Amino acid sequence: MNAAAAEPVSEELLRRFDVSGPRYTSYPTADRFVEAFSADDYIQALSLRRAGAAGMSLPLSLYVHIPFCESLCYYCACNKIITKHHDRATPYLRYLSREVDLHTEHIGVGQTVSQLHLGGGTPTFLNDDELRELMAMFKRSFTLAPGGEYSIEVDPRTVDAKRLDTLKELGFNRLSFGVQDFDPAVQKAVHRVQPAEQVFALVAAARERGFDSVNVDLIYGLPLQSPESFDRTLAQVTELRPDRIALYAYAHLPERFKPQRRIATVELPGGAAKVSMLARSMAAFMQAGYVYVGMDHFALPNDALAVAKRQGRLHRNFQGYSTQPDCDLIGLGVSSIGRIGATYSQNAKTLEEYYDYLDHGSFPVVRGLALSRDDLVRRAVIMALMCQGQVLFESIELGHLITFKSYFASEMEALQGLAEQGLVTLDDSGIQVTPTGWFFVRAVAMVFDRYLQTDRTRARFSKII
Repeated sequence: MNAAAAEPVSEELLRRFDVSGPRYTSYPTADRFVEAFSADDYIQALSLRRAGAAGMSLPLSLYVHIPFCESLCYYCACNKIITKHHDRATPYLRYLSREVDLHTEHIGVGQTVSQLHLGGGTPTFLNDDELRELMAMFKRSFTLAPGGEYSIEVDPRTVDAKRLDTLKELGFNRLSFGVQDFDPAVQKAVHRVQPAEQVFALVAAARERGFDSVNVDLIYGLPLQSPESFDRTLAQVTELRPDRIALYAYAHLPERFKPQRRIATVELPGGAAKVSMLARSMAAFMQAGYVYVGMDHFALPNDALAVAKRQGRLHRNFQGYSTQPDCDLIGLGVSSIGRIGATYSQNAKTLEEYYDYLDHGSFPVVRGLALSRDDLVRRAVIMALMCQGQVLFESIELGHLITFKSYFASEMEALQGLAEQGLVTLDDSGIQVTPTGWFFVRAVAMVFDRYLQTDRTRARFSKII
């Protein structure tokens, strides 16, 4: 499916689909995880992987959560610890090492890793020596595959060109810069002041050092933003020309995320302004030559993500879209989520609890899910829609021993409405998302989500556009 050729979508259509829904970095989604899933279940999943020849030959993905930040960004909904005390990193690394050792006890030393991502918090809260210690820990316990994706989230306020040298030396080949907005008034309103010149200089320095890919994160819907002010940020971003752009809608949920209470609701742009910002962003990036990869992500045509999209090799995990084959994911650190076989698991969300589990020699897993047969069928359909923009009935039928149209009779009926709106086409062989429908692929995927029964449950999710 060539969504890259799609025309920017109308504001009217964007308004029509301005509803909440999951991001489908997993199915079932993380809000469905249960506390009945324990460390014992996780060990069983690791044992099954080790016993299966295919599982052991397939590479792993690693996600490492570094929760520390020096200052609070008011919009942030991530699990973080605000502290100026950099010595807190020392015990954290020691416990991460214990968690890694627990894994190698069950899956052996030297498992191949093709994807490593450091997220946070602020991974660059760690100093050079601590980052070296962390990477040495991974190289000791795993085999990092040549040509893999090794990425780190970077706070431009905590990094200079010398730090980039260290990141390059340690094997990182992808950087993600948190920008959000270049407007000084917006930056001040969300307590994240970083001059545009600083970001431009860092991106230039990253290019000089030969990093494979530079990503920039943006957020629309922040306080004091307007379509006109965001246009100026869009112009600066297209001038910066990062390899990838991630454009997220701000979800104001102060009852769930305490830092957001510092944002004055009256300063937030209204729904019409947000839709306008989204439409203008899509138009600006596509005019600048970016490919709409899907789900908030844009990439230059020669970027590996855009190439994977064209070739139908796109995958999706808890870090979003990826070029790496669908593989087991080990989540390390406080609150991290992992996927092993037909299970999901999540670590303890507080440092105290995380440390306590490891002090007792146990995996810090506090909840998760063992997928049912129905979950697995629906996951296959949803991920095919989210990643390839199509579902071939035959491949699902052969893989899961079902008759697609009878198994999903009510869903096929529901899809008729989306077909009438031009989002999908249906025929005897399968479901095809149209170029316009690609912008609303979450709405198509939601049709197959058995857990989405009431509008009430959707309140926990972000808007789908």
